[in-house]
Amino acid sequence: MSKKKLVIGSVSLVVATIICTILVQVFLLKGVFISRNLYNQYKKYDKLVALENIVEEDYYQEVDQEKLILGAEKGLIQSLGDPYSEYYTKEEFNLLKEQTQGSFVGIGIYMSGNDEDNVVVKSVIKDYPAEKGGLKSGDIILKVDGEEVKYSQSSLAASKIKGKAGTSVVLTIKRGDKQFDVTVKREEIVVASVKSEVKDDNIGYVQITSFDKNTYKEFKQAVSSLQKKNVKSLIIDLRDNPGGLLDVCVDIADYLLGEGTIVYTKDNNGDTQYYKSDEKKVDLPIVVLINENSASASEILTAAIVDNKAGIAVGTTSYGKGLVQSVREFNDGTGYKLTTAQYYTPNGDYINKQGIKPNIVEKNKEKQLDRAIEYIKKNK
Repeated sequence: MSKKKLVIGSVSLVVATIICTILVQVFLLKGVFISRNLYNQYKKYDKLVALENIVEEDYYQEVDQEKLILGAEKGLIQSLGDPYSEYYTKEEFNLLKEQTQGSFVGIGIYMSGNDEDNVVVKSVIKDYPAEKGGLKSGDIILKVDGEEVKYSQSSLAASKIKGKAGTSVVLTIKRGDKQFDVTVKREEIVVASVKSEVKDDNIGYVQITSFDKNTYKEFKQAVSSLQKKNVKSLIIDLRDNPGGLLDVCVDIADYLLGEGTIVYTKDNNGDTQYYKSDEKKVDLPIVVLINENSASASEILTAAIVDNKAGIAVGTTSYGKGLVQSVREFNDGTGYKLTTAQYYTPNGDYINKQGIKPNIVEKNKEKQLDRAIEYIKKNK
């Protein structure tokens, strides 16, 4: 290191220490005593302040201070190595909130991440541009309009994919060993998260594609409509459902089940929070359809139904996301999503990275619904 850098670093450390000392003195002059923990909380950032000063003084180009601060804020969360935790700028946080509202301008996909920090197409919304363009669940998005994207910056990736209705975006896709570009035209995506119909033998069928703001209301309306048509059983299709809002999932489980435990969580202090259902319930036999893309809230609802003996699951082992995220917004519009707890099924099973194994395994997606109907007919 050059003599100049050593001097700058030493001066910066001294300055940072002086700042901490001044803060302490100010508190004392005002008659306020601070704890050693609070003092140490300030002091531990000495080196960070020194590094900032060194970069601003010695970097070969002009430094954008706002970008430096943003990088430090994002880096703090990214250092956890948790693909589900992220710090958001104001624009990114608005996009995050938009995702749970049920409508947006985009191409019609839900995204997730993998261990390599890739952006993965979790599911494709039927009849929208992504499906028409040939995208499939499991596709990895390497680039958006020629720029590489990572799941640790998923909001940035989402903002690049979204845009004005009628414009196009070029996605570089990896599928197995193949890599290719797909051009998709953006349009307004209005997502009804619940669809329903009556199958043969008065079997009610409800598909939930995500757990969004309006899903509980849509689900109640769908089930109520099916009951008026005198259905005798219910199939709930959660295949390719990436999850969503925990409170919405809990409300749906409470609506379906009698008195019991829906799910419980444990935080880093070992504190446990139980989510319970009351004695009211939909008195119908239930079969849940799941697959490897059924995640998070989908798994909570499945386990609640199966563990409370209200029904069974058919399909393939679910994704295995047993972590709860808390989302908070700061006064300036920025915010964060942080994994704050682990959830457990009513029977006490921890499913993170393991998933839920269905009661009836059927690997052929085309036959899964038939297997569910077959089970119901045999167990009338």
